[in-house]
Amino acid sequence: MKAVVKYGRSPANVEVRDVSEPTLLPHQVIVAVEAIGVCGSDIHLWHEKQSWQIKLPVILGHEFCGTIAELGSQVKGFQIGERVVVETAAEICGECVYCLSGNYNLCPRRRGYGALIDGAMTRYVAARPQILHRIPENVSFEQAALTEPISVANKALIEKSRINPGDLVVVQGAGAIGILSAQVALLCGAGTVVVLGTDIDTHRLEIARQVGVHHTLNIQKEDPLELVSSLGDGYGAHLVVDCTGVSAALQQSMQLVRPLGAITKIGWGPQPLNFSLDPLVAKAVTLQGSFSHTFATWERSLRLVSTGQLDISRIIGGVYPLECWADAFTAMESGQNIKSVLVTK
Repeated sequence: MKAVVKYGRSPANVEVRDVSEPTLLPHQVIVAVEAIGVCGSDIHLWHEKQSWQIKLPVILGHEFCGTIAELGSQVKGFQIGERVVVETAAEICGECVYCLSGNYNLCPRRRGYGALIDGAMTRYVAARPQILHRIPENVSFEQAALTEPISVANKALIEKSRINPGDLVVVQGAGAIGILSAQVALLCGAGTVVVLGTDIDTHRLEIARQVGVHHTLNIQKEDPLELVSSLGDGYGAHLVVDCTGVSAALQQSMQLVRPLGAITKIGWGPQPLNFSLDPLVAKAVTLQGSFSHTFATWERSLRLVSTGQLDISRIIGGVYPLECWADAFTAMESGQNIKSVLVTK
């Protein structure tokens, strides 16, 4: 079968290769992949700019869905042909305090698709049934492929952060996670939501306005502190959500957050900080990270899409056949698409 494979540790070491189909183990299912979302992390891997451990070679892709093609002998509760979306935690130990407390996303032996386990930019993937979710009938494969980034936003804003009705929320970054986080903030009752971007985000910021964001701003042309200080009581944001993956964004977030406010960091950034964290102390600000998601998060994400409470129609900028992966990656990197989706047929 064909697969999009990262085969080396230099930029552009990604190509379509012939690979073997996965072996079905008794406790697994084989999913025939239908749609795969392109993540910013896939683009980082393409350019060798990732800041996390990977194996080589590795099939890219961790945002995916499809139909069950085969069932292992020990699998119960699923049937061949069912439409499912698959979580990213391909392997966990199942024995540590994090697994046993339901926080398996933090298992120290967790191995994720597209990094330490071959991913989904191919035709068939083996998966354990514990990470399968049935796709509602009114949700397409292309929409279901966005369940993972929706779950990232839900975990960070609904489960990890606190948003009260009327709060001012600032989202740094206008990619898929940023736009979805802004929408979730609105669903949680935020009174004013601001999304910050750069020159490359002109189209994305327009989409943010279309989905209900109150203010958007290009930080390369305007001062976000001036805008945020003019909103509400002028003390700053109750919550700043960093979706940029740029370490320097933390310095900006410390300026934008109000005393006793909170900063939730989602984006990854390998760069050193090179600035003081004293404003966190001076403002008594809560700084936290949010990583991945768990089963209940995914179920909530699918419900939000199925009920229409979350509008993702404008986020999918293009659908591409698997062999056109480079076009899909480039369209996202250039700002043309918020999210590109690959399909296997």
